[in-house]
Amino acid sequence: MHQTAGPGWRVTIDTSDPMLLALYLKDNAGLTGAGFPPLAPVEPRIRECDHHQLTQHVGGVEALRREWEEWWGRLVADQPDDVPDVSPPEFTAFSAAPALQRSLQAHFGSALTWARERRAEYERLEARREARGDTRIVEEMVAGRQLEVGPLAKDFDLRIIELPLAEDRAWLVEGNKMIMSQSLMDDADAFQSFLAPVLEILV
Repeated sequence: MHQTAGPGWRVTIDTSDPMLLALYLKDNAGLTGAGFPPLAPVEPRIRECDHHQLTQHVGGVEALRREWEEWWGRLVADQPDDVPDVSPPEFTAFSAAPALQRSLQAHFGSALTWARERRAEYERLEARREARGDTRIVEEMVAGRQLEVGPLAKDFDLRIIELPLAEDRAWLVEGNKMIMSQSLMDDADAFQSFLAPVLEILV
């Protein structure tokens, strides 16, 4: 996790282990375009499995899509009391979402391994950024925006969740939360083009 802060403001940049698990299951089941925002597939790509037989007695793949989208919405909102506990092997917290529960039971091991690998890659990426000073761009952008606004500048707390997505872009999902492709910061101009309008709202 990287945190950049100043008087009255803070920007936290990290990935999310529960979201990594969820994205694996989405792509593994071929739920293209599921959820809000409708994220690109992950990178590296995940081999898709046919979930029709697995879910046929509990509403099929359409039920799986609905249940996954509800889970994803809770992860985005990040209300701890509202996010079901992912506890193998039965995943009893998902008993009201039987298609998703079956997907978890069948693919949790692969999903967990994949998510752990992506977390390790992310930590290496963070270390490289720290060594190069890449994240200073955030501090510079905030300072520039505060200069523009002057004494009317507002305090804010922004959380950026980076995920290994195949598409270089970012989404403001709540007033103070962005989901972003973890490769976006490699392109300083593109990164600034997504962050600048968010800072216009927040600062």
